[in-house]
Amino acid sequence: MSTKTTPEYVNTREAAKRLAVSKSFLEKIRLNGGGPRFAKIGKAVRYRIEDLDAWTAARSHASTSEYSKAA
Repeated sequence: MSTKTTPEYVNTREAAKRLAVSKSFLEKIRLNGGGPRFAKIGKAVRYRIEDLDAWTAARSHASTSEYSKAA
């Protein structure tokens, strides 16, 4: 019986799919800052699942009054 485990790292395309954003959005915020943490291995960019989840959690709000445009 084989069990499939979630990889610790994903590429930009897989990260974008997980976050429901475009690949180009992730590339732009990686260049400009403010995006999820990533690792660069040679020319390859990889995102840890844990970092994607933490980045998303840090942007969670209960209401629009909590949202700060400065953040």
